[in-house]
Amino acid sequence: MSRVRVHNFSLSLDGFATGEGQSFERPFGHAEGRLHEWFFQTRTFRSIHGESGGEAGVDDAVARAWEPEIGAEIMGRGKFGPQRGPWADHEWKGWWGDNPPFHTPVFVLTHHPRPTIEMAGGTTFHFLDAEPGEALRQAREAAGGKDVRIGGGPTTVREFLAADLIDHLHVVVVPIVLGRGVRLWDGLESLERRFIVEAVTSPRGLTSSPA
Repeated sequence: MSRVRVHNFSLSLDGFATGEGQSFERPFGHAEGRLHEWFFQTRTFRSIHGESGGEAGVDDAVARAWEPEIGAEIMGRGKFGPQRGPWADHEWKGWWGDNPPFHTPVFVLTHHPRPTIEMAGGTTFHFLDAEPGEALRQAREAAGGKDVRIGGGPTTVREFLAADLIDHLHVVVVPIVLGRGVRLWDGLESLERRFIVEAVTSPRGLTSSPA
Protein backbone atom coordinates (compact mmCIF):
# COMPACT_ATOMS: atom_id res chain seq x y z
CA MET A 1 0.00 0.00 0.00
CA SER A 2 1.14 3.56 -0.63
CA ARG A 3 2.62 5.54 2.23
CA VAL A 4 1.31 8.74 3.81
CA ARG A 5 4.08 11.32 4.15
CA VAL A 6 4.75 14.74 5.68
CA HIS A 7 7.80 16.67 4.45
CA ASN A 8 9.60 19.95 5.20
CA PHE A 9 7.18 20.80 7.99
CA SER A 10 8.73 23.68 9.92
CA LEU A 11 8.21 24.28 13.66
CA SER A 12 9.45 26.99 15.99
CA LEU A 13 11.25 26.05 19.20
CA ASP A 14 7.98 26.54 21.07
CA GLY A 15 6.09 24.21 18.73
CA PHE A 16 4.22 26.62 16.44
CA ALA A 17 3.91 25.73 12.75
CA THR A 18 2.35 29.03 11.69
CA GLY A 19 1.82 32.44 13.20
CA GLU A 20 -1.24 34.35 14.30
CA GLY A 21 -3.19 36.69 12.01
CA GLN A 22 -3.17 34.97 8.61
CA SER A 23 -4.27 37.18 5.71
CA PHE A 24 -3.89 37.39 1.93
CA GLU A 25 -0.71 39.42 2.44
CA ARG A 26 0.61 37.24 5.31
CA PRO A 27 0.06 33.54 4.60
CA PHE A 28 1.93 32.60 7.80
CA GLY A 29 0.56 35.41 9.94
CA HIS A 30 2.99 37.24 12.21
CA ALA A 31 5.60 34.52 11.59
CA GLU A 32 6.05 35.96 8.08
CA GLY A 33 8.68 33.83 6.29
CA ARG A 34 10.83 33.11 9.36
CA LEU A 35 9.82 29.45 9.63
CA HIS A 36 10.64 28.73 6.00
CA GLU A 37 13.70 30.84 5.20
CA TRP A 38 15.82 27.67 5.28
CA PHE A 39 13.65 26.13 2.52
CA PHE A 40 13.37 29.24 0.36
CA GLN A 41 17.14 29.32 -0.12
CA THR A 42 17.58 25.70 -1.24
CA ARG A 43 18.09 24.49 -4.78
CA THR A 44 15.00 22.35 -4.37
CA PHE A 45 12.72 25.31 -3.64
CA ARG A 46 14.14 27.34 -6.51
CA SER A 47 13.80 24.41 -8.90
CA ILE A 48 10.15 23.87 -7.88
CA HIS A 49 9.50 27.46 -8.93
CA GLY A 50 11.41 27.21 -12.20
CA GLU A 51 14.48 29.08 -10.98
CA SER A 52 18.16 28.14 -11.04
CA GLY A 53 20.75 28.36 -8.29
CA GLY A 54 20.12 28.00 -4.58
CA GLU A 55 22.03 26.36 -1.76
CA ALA A 56 23.02 22.71 -1.61
CA GLY A 57 24.02 20.83 1.54
CA VAL A 58 22.04 19.23 4.35
CA ASP A 59 18.96 21.46 4.09
CA ASP A 60 18.62 20.85 0.37
CA ALA A 61 19.14 17.11 0.80
CA VAL A 62 16.21 16.78 3.20
CA ALA A 63 14.05 19.21 1.22
CA ARG A 64 14.56 17.20 -1.96
CA ALA A 65 12.60 14.22 -0.59
CA TRP A 66 9.38 16.31 -0.79
CA GLU A 67 8.46 15.36 -4.35
CA PRO A 68 9.49 11.84 -5.51
CA GLU A 69 6.71 9.22 -5.72
CA ILE A 70 3.93 11.56 -4.59
CA GLY A 71 0.66 10.89 -6.38
CA ALA A 72 -1.73 13.17 -4.45
CA GLU A 73 -1.75 15.74 -1.65
CA ILE A 74 -4.17 16.53 1.16
CA MET A 75 -4.15 20.00 2.70
CA GLY A 76 -6.31 22.05 5.02
CA ARG A 77 -8.26 25.04 3.85
CA GLY A 78 -5.89 27.39 5.65
CA LYS A 79 -3.03 26.26 3.44
CA PHE A 80 -5.11 26.93 0.32
CA GLY A 81 -6.11 30.44 1.43
CA PRO A 82 -7.06 32.70 4.37
CA GLN A 83 -10.84 32.65 3.81
CA ARG A 84 -13.18 31.30 6.48
CA GLY A 85 -16.82 30.22 6.27
CA PRO A 86 -18.80 30.02 3.00
CA TRP A 87 -16.82 31.09 -0.07
CA ALA A 88 -17.67 34.70 -0.94
CA ASP A 89 -16.64 33.97 -4.53
CA HIS A 90 -14.73 31.36 -6.50
CA GLU A 91 -12.04 33.63 -7.92
CA TRP A 92 -9.37 32.65 -5.39
CA LYS A 93 -7.32 29.70 -6.69
CA GLY A 94 -4.61 29.44 -4.05
CA TRP A 95 -1.35 31.17 -3.18
CA TRP A 96 0.68 29.67 -6.03
CA GLY A 97 -0.46 31.33 -9.26
CA ASP A 98 -1.60 29.58 -12.43
CA ASN A 99 0.88 26.69 -12.19
CA PRO A 100 1.03 25.43 -8.57
CA PRO A 101 4.04 23.27 -7.60
CA PHE A 102 2.05 20.11 -6.76
CA HIS A 103 1.37 18.66 -10.26
CA THR A 104 -1.01 16.07 -8.75
CA PRO A 105 -4.60 15.94 -7.50
CA VAL A 106 -4.85 18.02 -4.30
CA PHE A 107 -7.68 17.48 -1.80
CA VAL A 108 -8.50 20.61 0.20
CA LEU A 109 -10.37 19.82 3.43
CA THR A 110 -13.17 22.28 4.08
CA HIS A 111 -16.69 22.33 5.52
CA HIS A 112 -17.70 24.43 2.50
CA PRO A 113 -16.97 22.47 -0.71
CA ARG A 114 -16.79 24.29 -4.05
CA PRO A 115 -16.32 23.15 -7.67
CA THR A 116 -13.06 21.45 -8.65
CA ILE A 117 -10.34 23.72 -10.07
CA GLU A 118 -8.03 22.45 -12.82
CA MET A 119 -4.74 24.33 -12.98
CA ALA A 120 -1.76 24.29 -15.33
CA GLY A 121 0.91 21.65 -14.83
CA GLY A 122 -1.39 18.84 -13.69
CA THR A 123 -2.60 20.26 -10.37
CA THR A 124 -6.33 19.78 -9.72
CA PHE A 125 -7.87 21.12 -6.52
CA HIS A 126 -10.77 19.09 -5.11
CA PHE A 127 -12.70 20.52 -2.14
CA LEU A 128 -13.77 17.87 0.30
CA ASP A 129 -15.80 17.81 3.52
CA ALA A 130 -14.57 14.54 5.04
CA GLU A 131 -12.85 12.97 8.03
CA PRO A 132 -9.15 12.03 7.65
CA GLY A 133 -9.83 8.37 6.84
CA GLU A 134 -12.28 9.14 4.03
CA ALA A 135 -10.09 11.91 2.64
CA LEU A 136 -7.16 9.51 2.55
CA ARG A 137 -9.25 6.85 0.81
CA GLN A 138 -10.09 9.28 -1.99
CA ALA A 139 -6.55 10.62 -2.23
CA ARG A 140 -5.11 7.11 -2.47
CA GLU A 141 -7.53 6.28 -5.25
CA ALA A 142 -6.43 9.39 -7.14
CA ALA A 143 -2.72 8.73 -6.45
CA GLY A 144 -2.68 5.58 -8.59
CA GLY A 145 -0.48 3.55 -6.24
CA LYS A 146 1.91 6.38 -5.39
CA ASP A 147 2.28 7.99 -1.96
CA VAL A 148 0.01 10.65 -0.48
CA ARG A 149 1.52 13.79 1.02
CA ILE A 150 -0.17 15.60 3.91
CA GLY A 151 0.80 19.16 3.12
CA GLY A 152 -0.46 21.03 6.19
CA GLY A 153 -1.28 23.20 7.92
CA PRO A 154 -0.68 22.11 11.49
CA THR A 155 -4.33 21.39 12.30
CA THR A 156 -4.58 18.99 9.35
CA VAL A 157 -1.29 17.24 10.14
CA ARG A 158 -2.33 16.92 13.80
CA GLU A 159 -5.68 15.34 12.82
CA PHE A 160 -3.95 12.74 10.65
CA LEU A 161 -1.42 12.01 13.40
CA ALA A 162 -4.23 11.64 15.95
CA ALA A 163 -5.91 9.13 13.61
CA ASP A 164 -2.57 7.23 13.27
CA LEU A 165 -2.61 7.66 9.48
CA ILE A 166 0.90 9.04 8.87
CA ASP A 167 3.77 6.70 7.97
CA HIS A 168 6.61 9.21 7.50
CA LEU A 169 6.85 12.52 9.39
CA HIS A 170 9.61 15.00 8.59
CA VAL A 171 9.70 18.10 10.80
CA VAL A 172 12.29 20.88 10.81
CA VAL A 173 12.82 22.64 14.14
CA VAL A 174 13.79 26.23 13.37
CA PRO A 175 15.68 28.17 16.11
CA ILE A 176 13.09 30.92 16.58
CA VAL A 177 10.37 31.55 19.19
CA LEU A 178 6.97 32.67 17.88
CA GLY A 179 4.99 32.83 21.12
CA ARG A 180 1.60 32.49 19.42
CA GLY A 181 -0.03 30.88 16.43
CA VAL A 182 -1.08 27.27 15.77
CA ARG A 183 0.83 24.47 17.47
CA LEU A 184 1.40 20.98 16.10
CA TRP A 185 1.97 18.70 19.09
CA ASP A 186 -1.02 19.51 21.33
CA GLY A 187 -3.00 16.39 22.30
CA LEU A 188 -0.44 13.98 20.80
CA GLU A 189 1.07 12.56 23.98
CA SER A 190 3.53 9.65 23.45
CA LEU A 191 3.45 10.17 19.68
CA GLU A 192 7.17 9.31 19.51
CA ARG A 193 6.39 5.68 20.33
CA ARG A 194 4.84 5.21 16.88
CA PHE A 195 7.98 6.19 14.98
CA ILE A 196 11.65 5.40 14.68
CA VAL A 197 13.08 8.88 15.29
CA GLU A 198 16.22 10.24 13.63
CA ALA A 199 17.65 13.75 13.91
CA VAL A 200 20.07 15.67 11.67
CA THR A 201 21.43 19.15 12.37
CA SER A 202 22.53 21.69 9.78
CA PRO A 203 24.87 24.70 9.83
CA ARG A 204 21.84 27.02 10.06
CA GLY A 205 21.01 25.60 13.48
CA LEU A 206 18.07 23.59 12.22
CA THR A 207 17.21 20.14 13.53
CA SER A 208 15.60 17.99 10.88
CA SER A 209 13.79 14.92 12.22
CA PRO A 210 12.50 12.34 9.75
CA ALA A 211 10.52 9.60 11.50
